Amino acid sequence: MSAIRAWRRALVVGAVLLAAVGTAVGPPQFSDAAPRAAAPVPLGVPFLPSPDPLDVRIDSLLAVSLTVEWDVTIRLSDGSEVRTNRYTFTKLKIRRHMSVTQRAAGHTLTIDVPDEGSLGGYDSAGKAETTVMWGRIDRICVLLIACNVQGLLDWFGQFIPLTAGATEFAGTLYAIRTTDDHAALGSTDNPVHLPGTITVTGP
Repeated sequence: MSAIRAWRRALVVGAVLLAAVGTAVGPPQFSDAAPRAAAPVPLGVPFLPSPDPLDVRIDSLLAVSLTVEWDVTIRLSDGSEVRTNRYTFTKLKIRRHMSVTQRAAGHTLTIDVPDEGSLGGYDSAGKAETTVMWGRIDRICVLLIACNVQGLLDWFGQFIPLTAGATEFAGTLYAIRTTDDHAALGSTDNPVHLPGTITVTGP
């Protein structure tokens, strides 16, 4: 019975972070000055993210209207806090292969989207949806520019919305939230389209 509960808990942690919430990137940059006493930012979801982050990898993507907020403090489900980045965009289009891995409680959860998918975009009424990610981008190659430019991307993303195609995305993320901000009552628009598989394996 305890094994079943652990399996369910691992499944819920990852699935809720990436999929179920749909219904509703350089490392963080710190100055040499004393840390600011910033209160944790509410994530706007009915749970706290796991201290075991998601390893997210995307072979090819298009990010639309990306903005970046540095040095955001969020609270995790074990009561600890982490300072990280907040990425907000209208749409994340997965052009080729996305994999999400989370190792927690002795289990490994994997979400695999082999081909195309998307987070956010525009609903059937033409209203913009929103995706927010809390974490950091560890590696990204921006098309026609260069690889390992995540720090540059973060810097520019503070000031202007960016739309760019990219490859070799690797991120360490604590939470992902995708919402249809303008959904009408009774709307059945789903801002999450990730056709793939979810698997959970034990030790």
